[in-house]
Amino acid sequence: MKMLKGCGTALVTPFFADGSVDLECYAALVDRQVASGVDFLVPLATTGETPTLSPEEKTAIFKTVRLHAGGLPLVVGVGSNSLPGTLVNIELLAPLRPDYLLVVVPFYNKPTQQGQYDYFKAVASLTQIPIIIYNVPGRTGANMLPETVLRLAREVPGIAGIKEASGKYDQVSEILAGAPEGFSVLSGDDDMTLAFMATGAHGVISVASNVAPAEVSAMTRAMLAGRLEQARSLHHRLFPLFKACFVESNPVPAKAALSLLGLAGATVRLPLSDASESTFSLMQTVLSDLWKK
Repeated sequence: MKMLKGCGTALVTPFFADGSVDLECYAALVDRQVASGVDFLVPLATTGETPTLSPEEKTAIFKTVRLHAGGLPLVVGVGSNSLPGTLVNIELLAPLRPDYLLVVVPFYNKPTQQGQYDYFKAVASLTQIPIIIYNVPGRTGANMLPETVLRLAREVPGIAGIKEASGKYDQVSEILAGAPEGFSVLSGDDDMTLAFMATGAHGVISVASNVAPAEVSAMTRAMLAGRLEQARSLHHRLFPLFKACFVESNPVPAKAALSLLGLAGATVRLPLSDASESTFSLMQTVLSDLWKK
């Protein structure tokens, strides 16, 4: 299995105004990602509002991504807050041949480090598809510590990498210092990608690349090639977008931006609410500045 590197986009799920999934729009968004040079695609994760989707919708979305991905690796979100729930998602989507499974640290339960280790070991034992751990304590209420990450990476076959969205540089640094060869460390925070990659991380699973896929991909490509000055320039250009994407709960601002670009509707599903006027105004300014530079 090829190691994940570069820019992977955590795809939004576009909805019609009535809340139903807009698969035609989804296909067009995937086509844009492929044409813009992203390295892999991440459907059905946090940014895709996956907890609000039915099994039938998840299947239709992944089939659409598979059809339009142009051969790019696909990292599909399957995590839940229980082992049976995660296995149901795997059984639903595994027949559609994802390249990797993105499995979030179980949310709400607040598992201990041993509980996290046992959970991921159990998931890995029940599938042949490589697993990318997703550590996002701001969403889950539980932080996977570096020693647990490294223990899984070293001891459990099938644990292929981590999306690290703790926002803690020291955690990423410790993981990179001890990770086995071939273990992919990916930033889960757009604004931390440059710093993480300067320390040895391999790329990002990005929200902002929904909006600016060519630019985020160019930044990660420059970092992988050792062109720090170019990457730094792109980081500073993109930084207002990185921050704006999180002024409300993700993916609300990203969808507002896509709406302003005429690429998708801004509708989100409850319990999220549509972007405020101030978010639309901010995104209008950010987008104008991004492409006039």
